[in-house]
Amino acid sequence: MKIIEYSADQAKEIADVFHASVHAIDPVIYSEEQKSAWAPTPIDYAAWEKRLEQTKPYVLLVNNEIAGFIELESDGHIDCAYVLPRFQCKGVASKLLTHIMEFAKKSGLDSLYVEASIVAKPFFEKHGFFTEAVKQVNRRNTALIHYSMRLTI
Repeated sequence: MKIIEYSADQAKEIADVFHASVHAIDPVIYSEEQKSAWAPTPIDYAAWEKRLEQTKPYVLLVNNEIAGFIELESDGHIDCAYVLPRFQCKGVASKLLTHIMEFAKKSGLDSLYVEASIVAKPFFEKHGFFTEAVKQVNRRNTALIHYSMRLTI
């Protein structure tokens, strides 16, 4: 496993990781309608290119394949953290989170925060995040639950 900084030639593959990750969630947790609202098909690759040029995520490679990515904003906000389904539960997300935690400390941040999905909440709790609020958001006229979580570092 190797973490690298984003480069523009990775945009399509990162968008594919996001889409695959969301659509692999058990429909008992998020319905097909909710997953489609969260990660529409077809993927808007142009929008992802534009987004990633701004967010410049950290990317984790396994044998030169993108296994996951994480975005960290300058105020400590983790906007995206996704792992390709076949690499889930293999330490990819933990390695990415540890990487940004170390970066955040060196940058003088005193906390990180995230809006975690139902699926991601236990992962962030395992790493010391606590829930500040439970919120309902609407994506494409579909309700999704997320947890506003914070970690003091």
